[in-house]
Amino acid sequence: MVTGILNLWRGHVPLADAVLYWAILGGLAVNLSSSFLFLWLINLDQPVAALVVGYVPSVPYNVVVCVGVWRAADRYPDDRRWPELARLGTLLGMTLLSIT
Repeated sequence: MVTGILNLWRGHVPLADAVLYWAILGGLAVNLSSSFLFLWLINLDQPVAALVVGYVPSVPYNVVVCVGVWRAADRYPDDRRWPELARLGTLLGMTLLSIT
């Protein structure tokens, strides 16, 4: 897992894998689970714990994914429209997931 995250951070993951597995699937898993726990803790009247659980895992993950996709896009050999679209989509998606 750590090796995979390091490879993602360095941009050594194929762009399609960075977007599909790390940004979309991983992003949904991390952000939905942290949001669920955030809401659960808010209902238990634990706002500090909710903030920690809601943002500590998701925001760093989202930053790592954005950097990884950005760097993987630099290595994409073909048509430049796809890496630029991947960068824009990942940046918008991770930003939205971070603030909601």
